[in-house]
Amino acid sequence: MLLYALICLCLSLAGVAGLQMMYMFYIDRLDKERKKRVHDLELQCKALTRRLQEAEDRIDIQNGMLAGLGLESGEEETWADVLDDR
Repeated sequence: MLLYALICLCLSLAGVAGLQMMYMFYIDRLDKERKKRVHDLELQCKALTRRLQEAEDRIDIQNGMLAGLGLESGEEETWADVLDDR
């Protein structure tokens, strides 16, 4: 009878160890997916930062061209004057 109890104990411990191994594989897979997602987000951030810098450079060039022509750079509101003239 003690032999059957020991066999059941060994099988239950083996089951618990198997369950822990499956959980470790699951956690490892989640960690790899998280690292891949972070890497993708970093690439997106670099691309968006580059696009933002290009847009700011274009705005600076356009403001320089407007200043060279003697026009306002759009900092002040001129809409009120335009609407009052009507």
